[in-house]
Amino acid sequence: MSELFKTRLVLGVEYDGSGYSGWQWQANRQSVQQVLERALSKVANHPVTVLCAGRTDAGVHALEQVVHFDTSSHRDLHAWLLGGNTNLPDDVKITWVKEAVGDFHARYSAIARFYRYIILNRPVKSALLRKQVTWCYPSLDAKKMHQAAQYLIGQHDFSSFRAQGCQSKSPFRNMYFIDVYRQGDNVIIDISANAFLHHMVRNIAGVLMDIGSGKQPIDWTQQLLELKSRKLGGVTASPDGLYLGAVYYPEHYGITKHPLFEKLPLDAKRFD
Repeated sequence: MSELFKTRLVLGVEYDGSGYSGWQWQANRQSVQQVLERALSKVANHPVTVLCAGRTDAGVHALEQVVHFDTSSHRDLHAWLLGGNTNLPDDVKITWVKEAVGDFHARYSAIARFYRYIILNRPVKSALLRKQVTWCYPSLDAKKMHQAAQYLIGQHDFSSFRAQGCQSKSPFRNMYFIDVYRQGDNVIIDISANAFLHHMVRNIAGVLMDIGSGKQPIDWTQQLLELKSRKLGGVTASPDGLYLGAVYYPEHYGITKHPLFEKLPLDAKRFD
């Protein structure tokens, strides 16, 4: 591909991750990246490689994953949207397409990510949402879970909440907000940070569920932060209820932001 005539495009992608091995290409297993690149390559008429804001694990969904790719093909933006979706399976769809501004990079330009974790909290599993929610039979106290989650706000060493095989060089992350609330039979965890460690959201959800069911005290989250040990950190919650909700970029890139990002502290917005 000629470097001189290439264009960088940015896409919003929605997907049901229950049928995939995760975002990233894997040998002999279907990934979201794989089906998206194949679809876009047909529209571009050349091989396309996409880079994402955050890789999701097997079974994890996305309300809005953000990706970018470079192309030498000249197409109307609507043609990329329509053509890409025509070649995608029903559980992966492009929701918007735009040209990148300046040095935009889907991963490195992002300054906050937002995840949502949905827990179906009732005696009976769902027949319709088997892979879209995590089922929890014991009654959960969402108010206690919310109170416990507030210990995690700010910059901390999240070693107790990272996967054993996490490859990140640093366990430190800056947590901007965590809200836990109930909507009918659902207990919802909304969480945002500058970035997340491997399994970090699912490990936090597992800890909060143990607190909400009364197995652990409210300050257990604070204790785990101080212990800095994944071995003492509780159960990793199922991927079924986890959604990458949105990614936040500085305003000059022109990426529409989720309303929840208005809750970000001023120090996160200073890059706008």
